[in-house]
Amino acid sequence: MLTGPNVILTLKIAVSAVTVLLLVSLVVLARGNYRLHGRINVVFFTLTLITVLGFEAIIQFIEPSIFQYIKDHAELRRALNIHLCFSVPSALLMPAMLYTGLSHRRQVHVILAVVFGLLWTGTVVTGVFLLPHSVSP
Repeated sequence: MLTGPNVILTLKIAVSAVTVLLLVSLVVLARGNYRLHGRINVVFFTLTLITVLGFEAIIQFIEPSIFQYIKDHAELRRALNIHLCFSVPSALLMPAMLYTGLSHRRQVHVILAVVFGLLWTGTVVTGVFLLPHSVSP
């Protein structure tokens, strides 16, 4: 059933899954396998992009009022705003990360990776632990 709490729970699962994928890519990188690191990150990027576009389709076109319960509760709205402060910049940084990695612009890629890592950590922590996946505030 398409409800706000179900969508948030699904997003929590998706974010957790791609985070595991990202961590695997970092282990592979630490072992010196740059090619596999890049391939895993392409999968990470693709899955994350599909998730973001699917989420936007739901909230913009399919069921625009799905998160009305969050808008109606100041505490939930604050939690969402904090999460968006991390998730939006990390999503915007992802294409630059992918481009610099695939084009072997290592110095810029590493700098962006540090910023992305901080933003993604905030995205995971606020998304998985701060956002409620139940209707009660």
